[in-house]
Amino acid sequence: MNQIDFTHKLQSLMQQVGISSFKSLSRAAGVSERQILQMRQGKIHKMRLEILMKLSQVLHVSLDELVESFSGSREVVNREQVNSQDLDLRTQVSNLQTEYHRLNNLLQTQQQSLHQEFQQSSIQILESLLLQWPTAAEKAKENPELAAVKIVPLIQKPLDKLLQAWGIEVIAYVGAEIPYDPQQHQLLEGAAKPGDLVQVRYLGYRQGERLLYRAKVSPINNSL
Repeated sequence: MNQIDFTHKLQSLMQQVGISSFKSLSRAAGVSERQILQMRQGKIHKMRLEILMKLSQVLHVSLDELVESFSGSREVVNREQVNSQDLDLRTQVSNLQTEYHRLNNLLQTQQQSLHQEFQQSSIQILESLLLQWPTAAEKAKENPELAAVKIVPLIQKPLDKLLQAWGIEVIAYVGAEIPYDPQQHQLLEGAAKPGDLVQVRYLGYRQGERLLYRAKVSPINNSL
């Protein structure tokens, strides 16, 4: 039995979404014109699932509707008459959707788990700061003469551990006199040429090969 020419049906769907030619449909869906010809000839059962999904999205019809509308011979096609190949397509779609939802749920669970692990590891590193800093701060309020040098380690040690855990390195320390490197240093004042001695005023940081913050420096002659 001769196959039905589905060209007019396809053109009708194209008009509804403002696509004027088969070439335009090919470009919009990212499929070849040969694959579109297969659909026009009723050979949808020979087309790959990914091609049908692209066409259904561009034409704004469900995959089921697309398969049913462009299947069969000259006889009227309904759900009871859909051939085994079309049913197989539906099964593939259903399996694909199930797998998508499973992977999406798995990804969300993994993201939550990684986020919780990150928080927990950070909290463990900052444990001494979280537990001791509030008490130290309160003691400082009660006794303004308390030496700051006694409180600084409560902050510095946890911070050093955290930077080490994250692979973050310091670009020279405050007060250090080093050769000026415009790639790693930012002048706060004055002028300097590469290689001139400058003094570090604020720390800079690197993480592996990536520069996070340039160290802020001042020329030696202008430093206070």
